Amino acid sequence: MTGSGEAWRDPGPPRSPRAAVTEIFHHHYRRLVGLAGLMVDDRESAEEVVQDAFEALYRSWGKLRDPQAAVAYLNRSVVNGSRSKLRRRMTERSYDVPEASTSPSAESLGVDRSEHDEIVAAVRALPRRQREVMVLRYYLDLSEAEIAEWLGISTGSVKTHASRATESLHKRMEAWA
Repeated sequence: MTGSGEAWRDPGPPRSPRAAVTEIFHHHYRRLVGLAGLMVDDRESAEEVVQDAFEALYRSWGKLRDPQAAVAYLNRSVVNGSRSKLRRRMTERSYDVPEASTSPSAESLGVDRSEHDEIVAAVRALPRRQREVMVLRYYLDLSEAEIAEWLGISTGSVKTHASRATESLHKRMEAWA
């Protein structure tokens, strides 16, 4: 499996778009669902975002100037799709009256959680922009300049969001110890 920063390497002569996208799917689907899962709060939504990204890749395969850049296209599509999903969800929730019984209690959330689940929960609890910066930095291994470009903010803002997120996560982990 190739890493998130590597381009997909087509192993042979030109093939059909379907075969090429299918191969990329087999190599990157799980990683992309993990990426989306860090940005949205449930696996079903993450899988939907990734499926949409692969559909878009397949539809636009003939328009790609460099098929080797397909993985980068998918990374960006998944991040943008996740952000769109969160925006739509926030809009939907602003119109819904929350029910008192839908939220789990603090006790039920804290019982029997593994360390991994606690970290994921801590990342998901970060404000949206801090979460995006942390996911892009540590999951896709992007530089501050790349993150700034992806999110349309300054590198100073990236540093500020990363610092605040790190501080928040550090405090939360200290509380677990």
